[in-house]
Amino acid sequence: QWVVLSLFPPVSSDIISTVEFNYSGELLATGDKGGRVVIFQREQESKNRPHSRGEYNVYSTFQSHEPEFDYLKSLEIEEKINKIRWLPQQNAAHSLLSTNDKTIKLWKISQRDKRAEGYNLKDEDGRLRDPFRITSLRVPVLLPMDRMVEASPRRIFANAHTYHINSISVNSDHETYLSADDLRVNLWHLEITDRSFNIVDIKPANMEELTEVITAAECHPHQCNVFVYSSSKGTIRLCDMRAAALCDRQSKFFEEPEDPSSRSFFSEIISSISDVKFSHSGRYMMTRDYLSVKVWDLNMENRPVETYQVHEYLRSKLCSLYENDCIFDKFECCWNGADSAIMTGSYNNFFRMFDRNTRRDVTLEASRENSKPRAILKARKVSTGGKRKKDEISVDSLDFNKKILHTAWHPKENVIAVAATNNLYIFQDKIN
Repeated sequence: QWVVLSLFPPVSSDIISTVEFNYSGELLATGDKGGRVVIFQREQESKNRPHSRGEYNVYSTFQSHEPEFDYLKSLEIEEKINKIRWLPQQNAAHSLLSTNDKTIKLWKISQRDKRAEGYNLKDEDGRLRDPFRITSLRVPVLLPMDRMVEASPRRIFANAHTYHINSISVNSDHETYLSADDLRVNLWHLEITDRSFNIVDIKPANMEELTEVITAAECHPHQCNVFVYSSSKGTIRLCDMRAAALCDRQSKFFEEPEDPSSRSFFSEIISSISDVKFSHSGRYMMTRDYLSVKVWDLNMENRPVETYQVHEYLRSKLCSLYENDCIFDKFECCWNGADSAIMTGSYNNFFRMFDRNTRRDVTLEASRENSKPRAILKARKVSTGGKRKKDEISVDSLDFNKKILHTAWHPKENVIAVAATNNLYIFQDKIN
């Protein structure tokens, strides 16, 4: 049973475009269409508020990207944050990478809750004292003050992508990261901003021969030389950077053969992969296409080991989904900390969870109506024709404007974050 932990009504009218927990799960970052990053911090349990543990509150808000204009190409570059990735914490400050379509920025988030007082060379109001009047030495003391959180840009990685960036992924060596756009994947060093190495380039010599684009890319969680990227043709390529400087030839090629009997006009569109994620163990990877989630064993390329139908009832509605452009929506997916469950979004503010061990699945709804703190989420069902039961919702009454594209799962606990347009919901498993 999942209960509502926190609901954050819109800070602005801007739609949330990415959600990401940090490595400990104590911080949660969201990016939005207006270029803002909002960071939430988990409350520590206190004696006078024993039940407050787990609630998230706003920790810091800053403007990460501004709208720009490319004068050479006469193109507007929107400020929307496409992805946020946290870096492992090295000291008291936190660091994250955020990107829009063209520019990646490394931000440092630090806090001050003490100030120094009792200087020798200046007064309390900051004016310099006459050195000849100083007759004794004072030891400055640290006094508590209201917490101040500062976000400062440490590095700006620009001018490396001709096309729109769709993915960034921090490598397990914690020194490098990769960024992917529609046709190329680049490898960066976190300390070096003026150059990156192009490790994948699928751009044909003649653009009229272009048949597929890169849709997502991710580094392996333990092997710093391995990464994967997915394509709009429904294939996944696993590459090893030790084999060659330019990974044009993949080490492994994952593709499920298509069933000829189910082929239709929409087959190619719905087979496009919108997200790829390695499991925490590094043994499996998960891909999300329009109608399903597939789990692949890295040792078996010819077919996935598990396939979960997310909203199979929409197969009969593909024509109208194509007309209103919903068929091109890019849903993300995520693993829980133990890799035993997966989560992904759907329409009507529904999101789906699949238990890999019991093969049970549940549909839950993120809505303002049933979002009082500690309210229990009721499982929802969609009727696919025939007689509709009392609690079921008809396929025809689903709202396709309400969609959950971005979700995140706490790395250690059963706490999930779900972005529904411009609302952020945080739910917790009641067993905790």
